Amino acid sequence: MQTATLLLAQATGANSIATFIFPLAILAIFYFILIVPQRRQLKQHQELVSALQKGDRVVTAGGLIGEITGIKDDSVQVRTGTSTVVVERSRIVKRNGQGTGPGGRS
Repeated sequence: MQTATLLLAQATGANSIATFIFPLAILAIFYFILIVPQRRQLKQHQELVSALQKGDRVVTAGGLIGEITGIKDDSVQVRTGTSTVVVERSRIVKRNGQGTGPGGRS
């Protein structure tokens, strides 16, 4: 009788440890699959936005492609074709490299 009680107590203890570790393992997996890559992508975007310069060719979140003609605190002027538009700096999603420079045509 004591042996059965001892085995039951051991099985219950092991089971409670497993039920504690399993949710932690799931949280760790979600952290490394979802949160870490998202933070890395956010950091890369912040570096991109802070490194923008006049003359860079960029793509906006709305799909506009053009060349930066002016930069202010939170906005940039982008020349696309014959028009110039003002875009929030955070809406720049991609930099295609250097343009033709100020005064040149895209």
